[in-house]
Amino acid sequence: MKTRRDFLQKLAAAGLALPVISSMAKGNTTSFLHSSPPYQGPVLKVAIMGLGSYGNRVAEAMQDCKKAKITGVISGTPSKIKDWQKKYAIPEKNCYNYTNFDAIKDNPDIDAVYVITPNALHREQVIRVAKAGKHVICEKPMALNAAEGQEMVDACKKANVKLLIGYRMHLEPKTLEIIRLRKEGKFGKILFFQGLSGFRIGDPGQWRLNKQLAGGGAMMDIGIYSVNGSRYMVGEEPVWVTAQETKTDPVKFKEGVDETIQFQLGFPSGAVASCLSTYSMNNLDSFFLDGEKGFAELKPATGYGPIEGRTSAGELNFPHVTHQTVQMDEMAEMILNGKQPVVSMDGLEGLKDMKIIDAIYQAVKTGKKVPLSL
Repeated sequence: MKTRRDFLQKLAAAGLALPVISSMAKGNTTSFLHSSPPYQGPVLKVAIMGLGSYGNRVAEAMQDCKKAKITGVISGTPSKIKDWQKKYAIPEKNCYNYTNFDAIKDNPDIDAVYVITPNALHREQVIRVAKAGKHVICEKPMALNAAEGQEMVDACKKANVKLLIGYRMHLEPKTLEIIRLRKEGKFGKILFFQGLSGFRIGDPGQWRLNKQLAGGGAMMDIGIYSVNGSRYMVGEEPVWVTAQETKTDPVKFKEGVDETIQFQLGFPSGAVASCLSTYSMNNLDSFFLDGEKGFAELKPATGYGPIEGRTSAGELNFPHVTHQTVQMDEMAEMILNGKQPVVSMDGLEGLKDMKIIDAIYQAVKTGKKVPLSL
């Protein structure tokens, strides 16, 4: 079965094996490897909800975290729970299923729950976690639509818990360097952004091709990277969207499950974005930002790494660290210490993407330019 996870893993394959060695060869990791003393501060105690492929990836990455630790699991599959208990030394009292996980309310071993389940389940599960008084990390897209996203934001606010969305690219060094350079005016006035996000999806029976579980097709899986990337690369919120859908396989991509969508965004400054989201073409993972004074490019732009980047001034060289390790350590700081990331990762950030995706689907349906107000 080929999914976005498989796609991103393939992008990582060439570089993950020797990221530290190759970075050391460039002479830029000595301080990174040897500078920090052992961490002795507070640790975020996390339960993972949904023990599928990405849940496993997050769990593996968290073994290298200093500020976050897996202390619980929530799953509908008892055999998976047993495997995780053994692998991560999780006590029986910290293991739950989808029926009884409200009981985490009384468990001091769990500070936060990372929801990594099909999109259609996010709303109910996030709201239940919030009502249990625990902080929530939710994988993207945060919901099926903006209305659901707003309910989740409101529920977490009412419960006085934090809601973060799994935007790991907001913490990726080359991405952040481009954002820094753009803010400093190195590219001049931003004119254009292009985002290409796509791969050929496999198993037609998987939940990502089920409208009831996924809420759509490629746009609700891989396409959200270009939606979100257009915003942090340009540095503005779009004010209109147009979009067109192409479907070559109506059997695999049934009604309401998009195969390929091209969409365009307009920004207040006059900058425009042209993006592609697809489940039927490989080799599509790139961002390009063009300004009056220069450009920036990421290719691959959103894979598990290493990310490759350059600007009109030259290559971007930073050591690769597993994204999910960085993400969970940084999210621990956000939850425990109120740290603010360069690019927001809260529920309101996720809600903005849902409003754009809603508008993209509306533009596809009507053929009209749809105004946006974020």
